[in-house]
Amino acid sequence: MMKKFTLFIGCFLVSFLYSQHKFLNDPKLSDEDLKSTQSKIEADAPAEVLYRSVHFMIDYNGYLTQEITKRVKIYNKDNAGDYLDHEISIYDNNQGDRETLSNLKAVTYNWEDGKKVATKIKGDEKFKSKEDTNFTINKFAFANVKDGSVVEYSYKLFSPFLSSTPRILIEEEIPVKYVEYIFDAPKPLGYSINYKGSLSPIRRDTGEKQLYGGEYNTYRFGYENIPAFKDEKHVLNNNNYKTGIKAELNSTMFNNVFKSYTLSWNDIRKRLYDHDDFGLQLKKDHLVKNLLPAEIYNLPTKMEKANAILKFVQKNYTWNKEDEAFTDKGIKNLLTTKIGNTAEINLLLTMLLRSADLNADPVVLSTVKRGILLAYNPSIAQLNFVLASFVDNDKLYLLDGTSKLTEINMISPRALNQYGIMMTKDEAKQLNVVFPEVSKVMLSIDAKLTPEGTFEGRFADRDTKLFAMAANESYSDDEKKFAKGYQDEYRFPYSNMKHGLQENNDFETSFDFTSDTFVDNIANKLVFNPLLFLYSKNHNFDQKEERRAPIEFYSPHERVKKVTITLPDNYQFENLPKSKKFRTEDNSIAYTYVVTQNGNALTVETTVSIDDSNFPKEYFPAFKQIFDNVTKMEAQVVTAVKKK
Repeated sequence: MMKKFTLFIGCFLVSFLYSQHKFLNDPKLSDEDLKSTQSKIEADAPAEVLYRSVHFMIDYNGYLTQEITKRVKIYNKDNAGDYLDHEISIYDNNQGDRETLSNLKAVTYNWEDGKKVATKIKGDEKFKSKEDTNFTINKFAFANVKDGSVVEYSYKLFSPFLSSTPRILIEEEIPVKYVEYIFDAPKPLGYSINYKGSLSPIRRDTGEKQLYGGEYNTYRFGYENIPAFKDEKHVLNNNNYKTGIKAELNSTMFNNVFKSYTLSWNDIRKRLYDHDDFGLQLKKDHLVKNLLPAEIYNLPTKMEKANAILKFVQKNYTWNKEDEAFTDKGIKNLLTTKIGNTAEINLLLTMLLRSADLNADPVVLSTVKRGILLAYNPSIAQLNFVLASFVDNDKLYLLDGTSKLTEINMISPRALNQYGIMMTKDEAKQLNVVFPEVSKVMLSIDAKLTPEGTFEGRFADRDTKLFAMAANESYSDDEKKFAKGYQDEYRFPYSNMKHGLQENNDFETSFDFTSDTFVDNIANKLVFNPLLFLYSKNHNFDQKEERRAPIEFYSPHERVKKVTITLPDNYQFENLPKSKKFRTEDNSIAYTYVVTQNGNALTVETTVSIDDSNFPKEYFPAFKQIFDNVTKMEAQVVTAVKKK
């Protein structure tokens, strides 16, 4: 009896403690917080969130209000730039429904002359920018920010879109003293609260309540003293591994009539095929009748036809840099203007494949930037990308016409997000979306050493497959920024820099260089690392904290360094490093260091091979061990001396 009584008291105490916490109770900014000089959670943090409240409330008129309040302490403004500017996205479906923003306030607080001083941003310091056809971005920056300032903003966003809410991330890149998530929905609306992540709320209040003059289901979670989320290297999107909460409509009950919105991917397939901007576009096959050149229809194999159709789309149509799962202006407009979003281009590609008698279907997915597709939680809101697919000899192939450089089964890196759903006319099939081939980075140097200890030569950085596509897109977006990346990495004199796509779709950057910084003259001997400026003392698998995320790459890959050094005729090599190979037991990671000499010319070639695009986090120690050994191996030096 005593044990049961004690348990009852314990449960009652927990319930009592939860009930004492007040949600939606914005605390006043204290003098202590304003005068503080460092975070108590992490002393070296450049900033920390003092208070953050995210409140979703649906009224009985069917309108969703999102109310946001956030207060951030700035300890080092030079390293807290991400928290000094803010953007609010406003959605318009261009069919009469749109979100609206109100009550935007932004204030900077400083402690001056023994008192709190507030600086509000003015109306002309806020501005809007049209990002694409559906989104307007409201931007603002805080004024009078100093080390020690507290910045605070709040606003309301009204929305007619009730099917789901944005995923709210609980963890941030800086410490968080307190954050709360509140979702209040009228009882006739049933929502699933999708929770993903490792953090558990310290405060919790859920259940049925009388709120806002009606019966509501409420979900209220509070978190305290959260350490900063440290982004990890070799992760495509770190947000995938942060704790987050998202609400999705699953049912309604009006006038004693129950309606379920719980979806399977097959339910979504039906919706897509019935949608004006997806399935009904695919039915307009008259638009593509005889659009292809006759010689494509006459090609002997499906693979040849598919390859020719992909090249036809790449040559004649251009992606407008908008990733969407639905067409915006439709296939007819794409055929006229030659410009369209992802859905328009790849639905057209699907239609053209079908017109050539290929068994083709669209594949829908979520981009890397949006986050991993939750296959166990079907939702149209997750989708923002379309691929084309076809089957030949029972094997599935993927195509992407949004890039000029893609090939069959080679799609844009932004869409290589592990999973996709193929939407046939009869069923929905989950599939892996990966690039199985090896992409390469090949760094080469051909250099001559002068008797004075100066190297003169040419450097080339050549990328293949996905790496070439990414480099070309980066270069095309901003040539100056792309070139500056090399200037920042290679800080020695060079000239004649060239960037460009090669005939085989490799992308290459090259330059000539002259430098005397790579050689030490010791007792009339020239000592240098034969990899020259391709040697690095450090590597990117140096994480000391326990790994949280898997190790992710866009594809299996190789990184090759090849350096050929020619000595003056009256010089010779005195000592040379030995060739060596090592690998993991399963051959997933391998390394070779090969040294060859031909007279007074020395070639050192190293290769790191990684045979997959995704590894469990348990592999991280193996990566670290391999790359520790790589760094030691590549630290070896050679000596050049005059011949006697």
